[in-house]
Amino acid sequence: MTRTFVKTLLAAGFFAAVASPAGAEPSKPECLAGAKPGGGFDLTCRLAANALLEAKIIGKPMAVTYMEGGVGAVAYNHVIGKRGADSNLITAASSGSALLIAQGKFGQYDETAVRWLGALGADYGVLVVAADSPYKSLGELIAAYKASPTDFSVAGGGAVGSQDWMKGSLLAKAAGQEPKQMRYVALEGGGAVLTALEGGHVKVGAGDAAEMSKHHAAGKVRVLAVMAPDRLPGELAEVPTAREQGVDIEWPVWRGYYVGKDVSDADYKWWADAFTKLAATPEFVKEREARGLYEYTQVGDAFDQQVKADVARFKIIAKEAGM
Repeated sequence: MTRTFVKTLLAAGFFAAVASPAGAEPSKPECLAGAKPGGGFDLTCRLAANALLEAKIIGKPMAVTYMEGGVGAVAYNHVIGKRGADSNLITAASSGSALLIAQGKFGQYDETAVRWLGALGADYGVLVVAADSPYKSLGELIAAYKASPTDFSVAGGGAVGSQDWMKGSLLAKAAGQEPKQMRYVALEGGGAVLTALEGGHVKVGAGDAAEMSKHHAAGKVRVLAVMAPDRLPGELAEVPTAREQGVDIEWPVWRGYYVGKDVSDADYKWWADAFTKLAATPEFVKEREARGLYEYTQVGDAFDQQVKADVARFKIIAKEAGM
């Protein structure tokens, strides 16, 4: 084989194709987290990386890499612009990604610019008050909020327009108030929200079930409602859903993944089949529960449709909230 011929084959991607035939197990599996280590995207990547290897669905360890910026926006644009056909790569996403896309915060690209692969777990929104709060139900809270909205400060672990702000806006809307008039206190994460509630600095907290459940069980705060279709297991089993209390509020915080738009159908199917198989393994259940996530599995076309439906729903919510 001549040197010129070898160069031609390399230029055409011949050897790469031999190493990773379409639809085969990725030769260098990688998960990209669009933030610093330690956050939700990191958790999502490590959930897949650990469980896929432990369940022996992949034979090589999956690398986890980081690319911070814009709460996933930089990673999204990077995958689209530079790694759109890379079948080795999956990238972490969440319902927060769909919310930011709906608000146009991922730049020129919309939800159709990648292939949505699957979700392997979820958390759910909750509304929380202090342990000594006079409000024992969501209905009581809504009635009090409606009567005197300026007396209610709502704290969340994110800025205006974030998921926690949106959860608070749903409370305001249920009370017949303008969400953009809500007294929202933006704090750095759920821990700060808990501190503000326990100190009496705010009356309501908007957060996630996994983070608040232990504090509810310990009697430090009171979760009034979970924004889930059904009651959650474990420490929040006795807490009714918002819908049980007559309020049509649901907020799943799914943890999922996408691949580049130009990944082949065969490679996309390999990943989708791998996720479907993984979700049924005890290794995965153990990893998911260790990360405080609840069961929520959607893969392939069903997940792709879910993400696009979420973006459409978030656009409406954002518009109604005056965003």
